[in-house]
Amino acid sequence: MKKNGEILVAQLLVIDQERVFFDSLQELAAADGIRISRAASIRDGIDQCLSQAYDVVLLKNRLADGMASDAIPSFFEGEYVPELIVYAEEGDPDEAEQVLTKGAWDYIIYPYSPESMMELVGKAMRYREEKQGKAEDRRTAVFAELQGEGIVGSSSIMQSCLNIVAKAAQSDANILITGESGTGKELFASAIHKISPRANKRFVIVDCAALPGELVESILFGHEKGAFTGAAKNKSGLVEQAHNGTLFLDEVGELPLDLQKKFLRVLQERVFLPVGGTEPIRSNFRLIAATNKDLDLLQKNGGFREDLLYRLKTFHLELPPLRIRASDITELAYYFRSMYSQRTKEKEKSFSPDFLMVLKQYNWPGNVRELFQALERSLTAAGDHDTLYPLHLPTNIRVAVTRQVLDARQGRTEEPGCDKEARPREIAAENPFAGDNPPTLQEVRQKAIEAEETRYLQGLMEFTKGDIQKSCRISKLSRSRLYDLLKKYQLTSKNG
Repeated sequence: MKKNGEILVAQLLVIDQERVFFDSLQELAAADGIRISRAASIRDGIDQCLSQAYDVVLLKNRLADGMASDAIPSFFEGEYVPELIVYAEEGDPDEAEQVLTKGAWDYIIYPYSPESMMELVGKAMRYREEKQGKAEDRRTAVFAELQGEGIVGSSSIMQSCLNIVAKAAQSDANILITGESGTGKELFASAIHKISPRANKRFVIVDCAALPGELVESILFGHEKGAFTGAAKNKSGLVEQAHNGTLFLDEVGELPLDLQKKFLRVLQERVFLPVGGTEPIRSNFRLIAATNKDLDLLQKNGGFREDLLYRLKTFHLELPPLRIRASDITELAYYFRSMYSQRTKEKEKSFSPDFLMVLKQYNWPGNVRELFQALERSLTAAGDHDTLYPLHLPTNIRVAVTRQVLDARQGRTEEPGCDKEARPREIAAENPFAGDNPPTLQEVRQKAIEAEETRYLQGLMEFTKGDIQKSCRISKLSRSRLYDLLKKYQLTSKNG
């Protein structure tokens, strides 16, 4: 296999609780220059695929912990999507249909020899190499287009986001974009539309937080003349206006429950009725939704429909906060300076090293939006000065960074990225019966787990220098789970 001209060792994973078949393939794989590994269960195989780049997976159709046909989608959830071949001792037509329908490369029935199986593996790998070559060309083009849309960042976390965007943009699958306020959710949604096959059609924005309750259905689905007081003529809704284009539901977590049910049907069938109408209207829109809320938690608390959530997140793009990708700050600063200069027709100013240092030390609770606002204010405040210094930054940023430096010198600062209120390592070491309200055993156990998870993750980030791919491989965590834990304990990596 090749990537960017570099020859890589092809990777094969065999998932079978018995070693016999695996052992029969080892010598043949080595002769073909293929590195072969084994997993004894479906669960172990999925975990390995989520953290390791396998080219081909040979999966036994029935194992002690489940059926291959049920597990196939899980193998395609990670960053590395292998070619999956299911093999069976006794074939089943219904099973074969399920396996192939869910995306397996082939379904093989005994008798098969180790030689014939390795020949099939070779075909799958040649197909994959050709596919990846085309995908790499498209990925390079997409990344260039995204940078033109203002999406900037070379950190490993940001590159992972761009990989998801490159994959999602070329399909019509629904996309859910999540992230803190200011991380650029609308910018990403617009960029996905602009690099998609629907780019020459409309990008229709629906601000779910601003929909007036009494007119929400009319705004979304339109209305017929006379449908209600003031409806003097027929009017199309936003869903119809997005026909053959992209419908962007911003702040989708604010969508009322009763409307969630109606929109679910529209999403399933792409058909709706205008208010007061009798003839259904079809709209072939592509859906992108965004929110800064935790929809999984909202769903558990009854505030969001589980079936709608399932439909929204065919692709899930989780945008990292700026503090997690601090290595991108300098690149973002230069990008914004260039855009500002083009807009104002002014000569580009220089950044002093101290100015850039303060930018990287600040926590940026408002994320990229706050960074760009601070840069615009600094460039304006600099006036005729050719170089920006820390004094040009907003006072609140300079004060926050100065306090942080002074606290660190006086030993009052917490561990980097550690929640000041929780401080799990200290709490775990305290005497639980020292106060008037002793905790339960479960509470103590939970704090001890949090302490160990914090210690492990801090060490992991230091050991891998913030390399998320390497961290997933070592910890055996999926990328989304690792992000959740980093967010939970407010941990950052040195390189962002």
